[in-house]
Amino acid sequence: MRKMFSKKLLSMLLAASMVVGSTAVMTGCGSSADKGPITLTVYSQLANYSGEQTGWSADVLLDKFNVKLNIIPESSGTFQTRMESKDLGDIVIWSNDTDQYSQAVKAGYLFDWEEDDILHEYGSYIEENMPYALEKNRNLTATITNDPNNKTLYGFGHGTALSSQDHDSFFYTWDIRWDLYKKLGYPKVKNLEDFKKLLIDMQKIAGKDDAGNKVYAASLWPDWDDAMVMYVKATATAYYGYDELGVGLYNPTTGEYYDALEENGPYLEMLKFYNDLYQEGLIDPDSMTQTYEQMIEKVKNGGTLFSIFNYSGQLAYNTADHTSAGKLMYCMAPEEASPIVYGQNPQGGNRIWSIGANTEYPDLCMEIINYMSTPEGRLTMEYGPEGECWNYTENSKGEKIHEFTELGLACRKKVDTPMGNNHKGTFKDGQLQINNITWSLDATDPNTTKETYNCENWESYKEDAGSKIMQDWRDKNNAIGLNDYMENRNYTVAPGSSYTASSKSDELKTTWQQVTDTIKTDSWKAIYAKSDSAFDSIVKDMIKTTAGYGYDDCVKWSEKEAATRFKLQQELQDNPQGESK
Repeated sequence: MRKMFSKKLLSMLLAASMVVGSTAVMTGCGSSADKGPITLTVYSQLANYSGEQTGWSADVLLDKFNVKLNIIPESSGTFQTRMESKDLGDIVIWSNDTDQYSQAVKAGYLFDWEEDDILHEYGSYIEENMPYALEKNRNLTATITNDPNNKTLYGFGHGTALSSQDHDSFFYTWDIRWDLYKKLGYPKVKNLEDFKKLLIDMQKIAGKDDAGNKVYAASLWPDWDDAMVMYVKATATAYYGYDELGVGLYNPTTGEYYDALEENGPYLEMLKFYNDLYQEGLIDPDSMTQTYEQMIEKVKNGGTLFSIFNYSGQLAYNTADHTSAGKLMYCMAPEEASPIVYGQNPQGGNRIWSIGANTEYPDLCMEIINYMSTPEGRLTMEYGPEGECWNYTENSKGEKIHEFTELGLACRKKVDTPMGNNHKGTFKDGQLQINNITWSLDATDPNTTKETYNCENWESYKEDAGSKIMQDWRDKNNAIGLNDYMENRNYTVAPGSSYTASSKSDELKTTWQQVTDTIKTDSWKAIYAKSDSAFDSIVKDMIKTTAGYGYDDCVKWSEKEAATRFKLQQELQDNPQGESK
């Protein structure tokens, strides 16, 4: 029996009290949370951590809800094991809203958010402020069950926003070692050929990294490969603004689709780009076998010259030690590049917040998810406790804005800052390990006059350059930082929509696995080809092998998905508040 204490139950107990007296109510109505800390199991397919949540975020949840969280991450066999037990957990976080989520819905292993008015009673902020994200989930249930009348609500997707007219922050940033670029005299970089020449010239003057090892233009990793080699397809996304979709890339501006093995297409073009770099001795030879953690350690040591992503470039490299020594990784995109940036979506993304059907505490789970969806909760889980790390304040115009405290500012600049205030460990130690978000970081905070949750855009958070080399970047680019730089050059917005990938037949799933495994394996071989002729031979074999497996069937499915996505994104553009049609 669920230990839920809804208002419906309260009414029943109050009625009973008229018969048996007020004492019965006093002894029988206490919330289960009054009996001591409750441990909730959070099965998160996005988590990289296993065990009890610790640190300041654990203190916040214990203080507000008398709750501890035990986090279970996804690993080989975890989903099937939990499905077989018929108990996914109390709070369940999905990495996407396709196959496994569909299985859970069909099996009845997720809690209906409208049972006993639980959303209305314990998730009122979500109900009032995320209507389109909730509607998207209801429609998804109808699609999964193939029943247009089944609009059962099981959750909502990550990164919701108030309007589709805004976009998220940029993270395809084309970071390079700016100090070496400066030494070369700031050469003009118009296209990929110019960029390749720049990397060759930069390596000549780079010397050794902090650990005394050779410096490469790029260090790749295979951990995140899916239908294609991630870094290859992502470079097409960073250069052309085409988004990954199925076995190829999708132009969000026109709806045009480019399959991965298309002759002279964007995927094969970028594959040759990395092979060219390899032939020049510019690709880390460990790229095909190393983990993300091994790669990022090399970035931190200065072992790379560029990254198309900010997280494997500026965010990892730009320590105080490096910048004070005149070293910097920061944005410098080729003139012809048009990096993608993702439009905000009132309907939310595909990483779903849900509640397990067998939880004893659905009310408590809903309260916690609701709290994380409030402005206070969103900011707290991003920057630390309100009052300790940040506050609402007013500027000289009387506008409500955000402001870091001294501790919050220190934590922002250095995540290893000790928290104090009776919290154990550093800010990093206490960061919430669920690894999902409610509101987009760049969504507007309605508790302010016009600011977003992203501190990079707060009026009160305008850092000075902090170093001569960063000031040099600012002066040369006439920009304060990343978003300012990107907003003043070419970029491509991928509008949000209610698009969710369609299910594949069992036969197509088998074909898909064979095709994509071949694409990934042969792409890595092609990157490591020692000559142009060897590269061409590998690509030719890849095309032949995948054709035998049924590549055309994978392309047809992908093209159909692209058409659906384009139609849905056009609908949302016509209706910026996000209401489904």
